[in-house]
Amino acid sequence: MSKLTILHNPRCSKSRQTLALLTDKGLQPTVVDYLKTPLTLTELNNIISLLGFTSARQLLRKGEPIYKEQQLANSQLTETQLLTAMLTYPKLIERPIVLNADKAAIGRPPEAVLTIL
Repeated sequence: MSKLTILHNPRCSKSRQTLALLTDKGLQPTVVDYLKTPLTLTELNNIISLLGFTSARQLLRKGEPIYKEQQLANSQLTETQLLTAMLTYPKLIERPIVLNADKAAIGRPPEAVLTIL
């Protein structure tokens, strides 16, 4: 991924707002529609680390129907099982995520990404 990248879902209002915020600041991030271009396990692990998260669970969208269908609230699930779920169902990954060199931030609210620019 290039230096400034946004993992984007064009159907998500927060994702669109975050992309607009970046472009309004004159920045031209690489836009990755992660639903069409899935992340690799290495990329996902790197993002979790850059965000300072201690568990993949922190990156899960708990309101997604697939979260309930796959019973991902089960505290007995391993990190490998959680990562596999996110790789299999990328909608489960919190969005948008902005990556800038060795930093990452989730755009909720969109202004949260300004701390890594």
